Amino acid sequence: MENIKHECGIAMIRLRKPLEYYKEKYGTYFYGFNKLYLLMEKQHNRGQEGAGLSCINMTAEPGTEYIYRERALGTGAIKEIFENVKKNIDEFANDGIEEKRLPYVGEVYMGHLRYSTGGKKGVKYVHPFLRRNNWRSKSMTLCGNFTMTNTDEIFESMINQGQHPRVYTDTILLLEQLGFALDNENQRCYNELKAQGYEGIELTEKIKSSIDIKSILKECAKVWDGGYVICGAIGTGDMFILRDSNGIRPAFYYYDDEIVVVASERPVIQTVMNVRVNDVKELTPGSAIFVNAIGDVEISDILGEKKNERCSFERIYISRGNDKDIYNERKALGRTLAPSILKSINYDLDHTVFSFIPNTAEVAYFGMLEGMENYLTQLKIDEITKLNRNDSEYIEKLEAIISKRVRSEKIAIKDIKLRTFITEGQARNDLAAHVYDVTYGQVQNFVDNLVVIDDSIVRGTTLKESIIRILDRLHPKKIVVVSSCPQVRYPDYYGIDMSRMAEFAAFRAAVELLKERDMEYVLDDIYKKCKEQEGLPKEEVINYVKEVYSPFTDEEISRKIATMLTPEDINAEIELVYHTLDGMHQSIPNNPGDWYFSGNYPTPGGNKLVNKAFIDYYEGDTKAPI
Repeated sequence: MENIKHECGIAMIRLRKPLEYYKEKYGTYFYGFNKLYLLMEKQHNRGQEGAGLSCINMTAEPGTEYIYRERALGTGAIKEIFENVKKNIDEFANDGIEEKRLPYVGEVYMGHLRYSTGGKKGVKYVHPFLRRNNWRSKSMTLCGNFTMTNTDEIFESMINQGQHPRVYTDTILLLEQLGFALDNENQRCYNELKAQGYEGIELTEKIKSSIDIKSILKECAKVWDGGYVICGAIGTGDMFILRDSNGIRPAFYYYDDEIVVVASERPVIQTVMNVRVNDVKELTPGSAIFVNAIGDVEISDILGEKKNERCSFERIYISRGNDKDIYNERKALGRTLAPSILKSINYDLDHTVFSFIPNTAEVAYFGMLEGMENYLTQLKIDEITKLNRNDSEYIEKLEAIISKRVRSEKIAIKDIKLRTFITEGQARNDLAAHVYDVTYGQVQNFVDNLVVIDDSIVRGTTLKESIIRILDRLHPKKIVVVSSCPQVRYPDYYGIDMSRMAEFAAFRAAVELLKERDMEYVLDDIYKKCKEQEGLPKEEVINYVKEVYSPFTDEEISRKIATMLTPEDINAEIELVYHTLDGMHQSIPNNPGDWYFSGNYPTPGGNKLVNKAFIDYYEGDTKAPI
């Protein structure tokens, strides 16, 4: 129901054969370019704030460009950048430039879809970033799906090297940090090869093949704390993709003798390359993919694989649901919620209608129905075994039992996209209440329960301003809103835009409970503990924000959230049912990273930043949708 800004998406392509090969086989020099477009369009769900692409032509002649880049802002950024590239290509084609020498013909392509999280906004902050030089081996393009939790430490390390960083954002700092290391590596190669007697063009070509990108990544990444997939391409055609040691952010790859493809999601590669699921591999945490100037592929352990902290929220909410495993996991989330839902409706399936909202929750909805069907099947068995075959009404009773069904309907429909031109409070809320439409006649007035499943309830804004009001028009006895993930209690800090404590309905509910029970001193104590840790190294910091929730059960917080999000004029009883941590882990066994819900951050930087978020909240930074 809520517009959580997703993490970013990456797409990388490296052609492994000469450009003429693709022209002959596929009829165009733009084979890689076309594949990049598909990879980006298939991942548009991962970033609608901006998009960018870059291209490196390894055979460009001196006096002509060899690195191209295009970036744009807005939800239509993908379309805009490719249209701009097409115009650029057409202009050169009209001047009589041969097809092979047209802009954006190349062997290396990089694409990025952006949602800003902790960084600044504007087209100049849209990836890929570019460090341009007349020496190919000193040029670099960089993009990534990441957020660093220790930007301050990276900044300080660069200052200590003697650099003067011009901008304080993690992406630009990484570009300059890696660029500085690349310059040093070039100088090392130059000195060694010069001493061996190499000169001029021969020296330049020898440097290209001698650059040690592995050593650059190992050295730079030592100071990185965060979740990341970092993608880079050197002007020589060398390419790398590095994933964090805990696997927080996702990366998948495929390669054959023609092409190397990397993306944030597995089914995207399957669709674009028309390959089977087992052909697409997950990049091992801590490892990097390298493709050198002649197209050789190497997957190498750079940082070492640490504790598995693959993001669970990625599977619940962010990634496309057509991945084989994600689809099954989302169904399992709905299915394992069945006992809690049955309890909330007092096991009355005869008078309960099940539905979902929004469309992203549809797969979990199917799983929820399976859970209900399983319960109903066992109920039918129990009732049938109790029947007396000698009863004169045996057949009628048997038919009545067998005919029982789980009542599932399409209740809520996102009819149109309404814009709230009137921004005053109540007028805005009145418009928001019409974003969805409902199907009338399926819920018996004041008799039926209405259960709707969502993939997440984070802030609760849309629930309060729109969804509950809309569902109440059907006059159900009770509305049960189900979240297929647990209560989101903590900011992310690894690439998803959830950063302020007061944004979270669970946090606001816990604070209200503390106030109601005259326990506000808990907030004072937490603030004091957080302030005392401000000067400590991040490795020594403890997440004291957990103490906000510790006095209460999950059920108490859920009830308080329901009360806070229920408008006064609602007639139906409102209940919220959240998934449990255990149930979520049971459903998603291979992605145990749960810091959103548990506060168990996968890196030390997370603890430092969550304490900072609480300090900001306590000192008055309480801006959040209510």
